[in-house]
Amino acid sequence: MTTAAALPAGLPTTTARDSRPIGMFDSGIGGLTVARAVARRLPHERIVYFGDTAHLPYGDKSAAAIQAYSVKICDLLLRQHCKLIMIACNSASAAAYELVREYVGSKARVLNVIDPIVAHLGRAYAGRRVGLIGTKQTVNSNVYKKKVDELDAGVDLQSLATPLLVPMIEEGFFSNSISDDIIGTYLSNAALADIDALVLACTHYPLIKDQIARYYRGQVDVLDASDVVAADAEAYLAAQGLLAPAAATPPAHHFYVSDFTRSFEESTRIFFEQEVHLEHYPLWE
Repeated sequence: MTTAAALPAGLPTTTARDSRPIGMFDSGIGGLTVARAVARRLPHERIVYFGDTAHLPYGDKSAAAIQAYSVKICDLLLRQHCKLIMIACNSASAAAYELVREYVGSKARVLNVIDPIVAHLGRAYAGRRVGLIGTKQTVNSNVYKKKVDELDAGVDLQSLATPLLVPMIEEGFFSNSISDDIIGTYLSNAALADIDALVLACTHYPLIKDQIARYYRGQVDVLDASDVVAADAEAYLAAQGLLAPAAATPPAHHFYVSDFTRSFEESTRIFFEQEVHLEHYPLWE
């Protein structure tokens, strides 16, 4: 499976431009960390984002359920003529990437959030011990471990499911002493002992990155996948001749939700530092 991170060095990019939007989806606000990173790195790209707030969190859903949600969301994104669909969710990337790629076919390109961070680990942490925290779905799928081992770079990856973190974040319940206790309890688990870096393998987790970094007191690199994923998307679009043309005014991003929530609206506004309009789009009537 080819991602931008795996493209051959020196691959020529074309000068073609494509003004169609980038589609992204996640179970809720977590994927906004990826959307924000992409918007900052690629300011001319228009984003169509779908937050499946009716079914969050994906981390405790079955693979079959996540696949069903993902296909329905892709139908909407394809109707919006998206040139690229980014699965901005680790659980959906683990459970539905191959199915989505097959379903979408030649109508759009598809990227996930797992392959870029795996490639980064191979480059930056060869021969070192790395921890990973994520949802039950992501950790139990063992997808990161399999892909890291395939690199044969000597990365010793230790994973831990941290299921309380997503609902805590979705409810805005962080940056306080109680959330510090929950985070500390997870990070003190023996599975994460003696690590050099910690992968935040859920797109919600960058929202608590500062709390995690404070726990480690600078002794462990805390890896926010959103910036790595955004760089990967830029390289991929450039290589495929799909970058948007420069525009005099910033593009108008569009946000859909399967269930309207005030917390999602507020998070979206804060993340993009502008007022946003959320359009309600239920996956099933």
